[in-house]
Amino acid sequence: MYVQLAALLRSQIKDGTITKRLPSVKTLSQEYGVSHITAERALTTLKDEGLIAPVIGKGYYVAGT
Repeated sequence: MYVQLAALLRSQIKDGTITKRLPSVKTLSQEYGVSHITAERALTTLKDEGLIAPVIGKGYYVAGT
């Protein structure tokens, strides 16, 4: 499930739908009907790919913005 969510978010980043801050883990969980852990794992996958970067206390942002 996390692979599918990561692919969806990756696509939204690349096509410009998401340009700065990504939705929170809680928001992703609610919007896509996945567990908190699944949402976190999807974000971690994108972080490991260098597409997003965490900002402590603020969330995840598209890398380079």
